[in-house]
Amino acid sequence: MLTLYHLALSPYSRKVRVALAEKGIAFTLKVEKVWERRPDFLRLNPACQVPVLIEEEGHAIPDSGVICEYLEERFPEPSLLGHGALERAETRRLVAWFDIKFGREASANLLGEKLMKRFLRRGEPNSEAIRAGLENIHYHLDYIAFLAERRKWLGGEQFSLADIAAAAHLSCIDYIGDVPWAKHPGAKDWYARVKSRPTFRPLLAERVPGLPPPAHYADLDF
Repeated sequence: MLTLYHLALSPYSRKVRVALAEKGIAFTLKVEKVWERRPDFLRLNPACQVPVLIEEEGHAIPDSGVICEYLEERFPEPSLLGHGALERAETRRLVAWFDIKFGREASANLLGEKLMKRFLRRGEPNSEAIRAGLENIHYHLDYIAFLAERRKWLGGEQFSLADIAAAAHLSCIDYIGDVPWAKHPGAKDWYARVKSRPTFRPLLAERVPGLPPPAHYADLDF
C-alpha cells in the first residue's frame, strides 16, 4: 500500500490526498512535523517538505506536482488532467496558477504567517504580509468565479486537478476563517460542489488541536 507523509493544513498534501481518493487508490497517512527535521524524513526528502509519497517498494516521491504526474502515469483512469493535449495543458496551467501564484500571494501570506510561523518558531506574524494575503485572495476568487461561469469545472467539462489544487488551498485558508465567501458567490457555489464530493469530505472532518475552524467550514451547504 502507498504511504503519504502529510500535514493536515498543507494545501499540497491535501491536493495529493484528494487525487489519490479520486483515483480510488488505497493509501495510509503519516503526519510529518517538518519543523522537527527528523533525519529519517530528511533522507526521504532533503527539502524537508510534505507531501512525500512512498510507493510499495519503498521509493520516495516528493513534491505534490511530481506525485500527481506519477499517479497519472501509473493509474491513468480516471484521468485528472483531462483528455487531449489542449485540455491537459489547460489543467496544468491552472494547477500551476494555484500552486505557485495563489500559493505565493495568498496561502503563504495567510497560512504561512498565521500558522506555520508558530510551528517553525520563526517569530511573530508579519502584519503587512497578512494584509496582502487578505487583499490578494479577492482577485483569485474573482478568477475562480470567471472560470466557473464559463465551464462546468475550472479546467473544462470534467473535475480535474485544477479544481483539486484550487480547493486544497482554499480549504486550508477557510479553516482559519480568511476566505470572504460572502463577497464572491460564484466562487462559493463552485466550492460548495467540491465540498460535496465524497473524496473531499474527509479533509473537512479533520481538526487541528487547539485550533477549531469556523462553523461553516464542514457545512456542505455553507
